[in-house]
Amino acid sequence: MDKIVDIVRAIGEPTRLRILVLLARGELAAGEMSTVLNQSQPRVSRHLKLLAEADLLERRPEGAWVFFRLKTDGREGRIIRTILDEVPKDDLVLVRDLERLAQVRAQREEVARAYFETAADEWHALRRLHQPEALVEARLVEAVTGQHFGLHIDLGSGTGRMIELFAPQARRAEGVDSSRKMLALARARLDDTGSGQASVRQADILALPYDDDCADLVTIHQVLHYLPEPQAAIKEAARILKPGGTLLIADFAPHTYEELRQAHAHRRLGFPDQEVTNWCEQFGLVVEAVEHIAPDAGQSGLAVTVWKAELPLSQPASVIQERLESRIIS
Repeated sequence: MDKIVDIVRAIGEPTRLRILVLLARGELAAGEMSTVLNQSQPRVSRHLKLLAEADLLERRPEGAWVFFRLKTDGREGRIIRTILDEVPKDDLVLVRDLERLAQVRAQREEVARAYFETAADEWHALRRLHQPEALVEARLVEAVTGQHFGLHIDLGSGTGRMIELFAPQARRAEGVDSSRKMLALARARLDDTGSGQASVRQADILALPYDDDCADLVTIHQVLHYLPEPQAAIKEAARILKPGGTLLIADFAPHTYEELRQAHAHRRLGFPDQEVTNWCEQFGLVVEAVEHIAPDAGQSGLAVTVWKAELPLSQPASVIQERLESRIIS
């Protein structure tokens, strides 16, 4: 009883209830919530501290930023859902909050889009600066040595390098990206390599234009750190994978290069192994291997982690039901 009273007491304040409504829409940084709520950051931070102490939020410091995510499991998650279900959707304060939230998200996406359009011509040079690229690519290929795929889908395809890399193993390949300039560069690259069974298309990787269970291989290469909700991309990858299909993810290990956020629109400064593994397992995937790739001694660059996951041929009924429900909700 004491725990329930503590939870209800933490929620029982207008600003804190508004915060829960906002976080029900996805992860936000403290500064973003300050903008949406039109309150000072110290005041918002105090409310966030009280909610976190009641175990209602997951708090994730990252460089100079702190991100918050709503607790969704356990008693806390059930109480939050029950209360939020009773919140009137036409409340004027909340309507204004959600309007400002949409503006914050639009600004965030515009910054990322402007960066991609500006950086497209320098994409390969940027990636070489950030990581041991050739070694990462070799590890990705080794992870599926001897396998052949009917359809390979690359999420956030950039200039099409992943399509080119797996072309010998894929009968057909499609890349998805939101940047028209990137797509133009990818098409030029694929034309030069003669990959006649490969194509790219403009689409949102969080709402893919593909049917369920259609892909044999999905790759997500250096994309997750740009996304405000990276787990949503993994959810979509799991949705489109065939049973027995493979998901390959390559992204930065945790680091402290804050300038990448400011200069290159990185939303996340790398990912712990278990965080990505948990997301994969949440959507019915089995992580078979996790490998760390660091620059050689004396060389610059950031460490990269490669995750290999598969969608089992047969899954427990509970997992199948969860996947179905997640598709209906989305």
